[in-house]
Amino acid sequence: MKKSILLILIGKRKEEAVRVQQILTGWGCLIKTRLGIHDGVLENCSDTGLLILEIVGTDEQNQEIARKLSVLPGVSSKLVELEIEQ
Repeated sequence: MKKSILLILIGKRKEEAVRVQQILTGWGCLIKTRLGIHDGVLENCSDTGLLILEIVGTDEQNQEIARKLSVLPGVSSKLVELEIEQ
């Protein structure tokens, strides 16, 4: 069994969230699970955020979405492949 996890760190969340969301929407059919985390509530909202995605595309598709996100200023992404041999 193989799982592909995409970690996305957004440094300027208020500025880059729209562009990140546009990319994720374009690849939405590949996203099985999405978890978004940022510190703070109400007026104390943090400007950094972390997204954790379980993605189900081909290796090439998964690498491409990670690349597209990484070219955005203030955004870092890392594709993690986990596998259990059966």
